[in-house]
Amino acid sequence: MKLPERAGRPLPASGRPALVRARLVAALVVSFARAKDTTARTGAGAARAGAALRTAGPRRLVGAGAVAAGLALAGLGAAAVTDRPAAPAPTRVADVGELPATVHGAAPTAPEGGSDRAPVAPPARLRIPRIGVDTALGDLQVQDDGHLAAPADPDVAGWWSQGPAPGGPGTAVIVGHVDSRTGPAVFAGLSVLRPGDTIEVQAVDGTTSSFTVQALRSYDKQDFPAEQVFGNTAGPSLRLITCGGSYDRAQHAYDANLVVFAAPPARGNDTPTA
Repeated sequence: MKLPERAGRPLPASGRPALVRARLVAALVVSFARAKDTTARTGAGAARAGAALRTAGPRRLVGAGAVAAGLALAGLGAAAVTDRPAAPAPTRVADVGELPATVHGAAPTAPEGGSDRAPVAPPARLRIPRIGVDTALGDLQVQDDGHLAAPADPDVAGWWSQGPAPGGPGTAVIVGHVDSRTGPAVFAGLSVLRPGDTIEVQAVDGTTSSFTVQALRSYDKQDFPAEQVFGNTAGPSLRLITCGGSYDRAQHAYDANLVVFAAPPARGNDTPTA
């Protein structure tokens, strides 16, 4: 699916809570495939991504109350890959942890703090201590064809910059490759995470937002529960997404997506908003 043309406009600080009321994503089909390894597996890739990091400022988004009809990730398998990488192939992950209230359809709650909440700066780095991830975050935006661009470097994760920033109200989305033709990629260890593990996102202004893993789920791409995964929340929430399941050699793609659900430690389960 493609993301429809956005009717959004630069969002002033006073309009920030509109993020809470907007359902930014109603249907998502994440088409992960193996990455074309265009850079040596060194710090050069991260340095290049760091140079492209955004600066804090107005961001466009789907207008308040609007529903994005679909969002697809493209470009994760630009090259036809006929051989499996040296890394073990991802497998279906058993359900772990309790899903947040968004998934269970809990009643909406009003956002806290009123309409004068300061904007949250865009993210610059992602750290996941348990699996040794410390990566720059590139900007991922919807392309002219309506698809969300994928991270160019398999060792660098990317944030959907037209959605909420991590630490702000709503559901922030960060995606990354699980492997490339040369071996494990930035999110190769995502399936090892367990409830209670810490995720840290550092913003461009130096502030850090901490999240606690709530649950892991593996979803078939053909039956991806986007409304459940990306239902907007009154408080901050975070989703990490990568490939999972079995690899289809003919399609050069995995048949599932692994989703990590996380929220700030003090909040517990988030609730959906209207």
